[in-house]
Amino acid sequence: MIEVTKLDGVKILLNERYIETVEETPDTVITLSTGRKIIVKEGRQEIKNLVKS
Repeated sequence: MIEVTKLDGVKILLNERYIETVEETPDTVITLSTGRKIIVKEGRQEIKNLVKS
């Protein structure tokens, strides 16, 4: 699980196993295998580092 911050400031825990793509457009959009999209404050590189650790 990784902790990310939604644009409204709410912190959520996200199971990284369900992450399909991470895009910066310029907001960071995480697309899950369920089709759900979550926009977060963290950048793509930060998400990558969180998943690796």
